[in-house]
Amino acid sequence: MDQLTVGHRLMAAQEYELALSAFRLAAAEQGLTPEIITSLGSVNLALGRLNQAEELLRRAVKEDPETPDAWNNLGVVLIERNQTAEAAQVFRRAFALDNGESVAIRDNLRLALAKMENSQYNVEEEQQYKLVRRGRSDFLVRPTQ
Repeated sequence: MDQLTVGHRLMAAQEYELALSAFRLAAAEQGLTPEIITSLGSVNLALGRLNQAEELLRRAVKEDPETPDAWNNLGVVLIERNQTAEAAQVFRRAFALDNGESVAIRDNLRLALAKMENSQYNVEEEQQYKLVRRGRSDFLVRPTQ
């Protein structure tokens, strides 16, 4: 089993530090492919490392602008950083690239638009943004209490 698959399974098990190690090993074995860069950005987001996550996810979408999961996860970072307008644009792009098929991306776009429309929207109670991983499963990012 390759380290990228191991990392995805560890993410699903919420073993983020171990997933980070697996993704780093995958990068050493395969190079920094857009999928590995997206995975590294996503695990950094799950670990709350927003600066690293944003940098990696912006790099991923620059290298492969047709990947909806990377755009979605970048949108989650932007929402976490209260950059709602840019996040909504990023979610729109992810939604379009995905042809509206991902429930997680649709929900993230809906929540970002609602937050933009209503500045009083309660982030703590209502919003739960979802990280998306290519073809395997969804990850949920919940605000900390």
